[in-house]
Amino acid sequence: WAISIALEHKGEIVSGVIFDAAKDEMYWAEKGAGAWMNDRRLRVSGRRAMVDGVFATGIPFAAKKSLPATLGDLARLMPQCAGVRRWGAASLDFAYVAAGRYDGYWERELHPWDMAAGIILVREAGGMVQAVREGDDILASGSVICGNDGLFEPFCKSIRTT
Repeated sequence: WAISIALEHKGEIVSGVIFDAAKDEMYWAEKGAGAWMNDRRLRVSGRRAMVDGVFATGIPFAAKKSLPATLGDLARLMPQCAGVRRWGAASLDFAYVAAGRYDGYWERELHPWDMAAGIILVREAGGMVQAVREGDDILASGSVICGNDGLFEPFCKSIRTT
């Protein structure tokens, strides 16, 4: 679990804060000012080979309609990478991508408040963020895929099947 707060101004997310109280880690970003964890500057990982990549997702519970899609994603992605993790808080998955702990993250059926702070955090740490279905609005669709620039395209290719 985490506390996640974002500020949207004129339709654009301009700042965000994610606080992991269990680890006393405060992640924050402001447009144009970079991404930070406490007083340390964050950068996404520099990995370039999918086989070395560690990714994160949320596994939907049975009532969610995205379960079959997520299981298909896992079947395609897992043979190509070093591992997939399921942490439990979407905001922390974003924070861990920004910090270089994960190389990428994707999930569907999220709420805007699950994603908003993480979107600016990853972007300000040098990462890429899009909706799972290319061209969709992230917050409106409730789906996201993000990662470092070196793995983003092959990662998207594994997840995007249409």
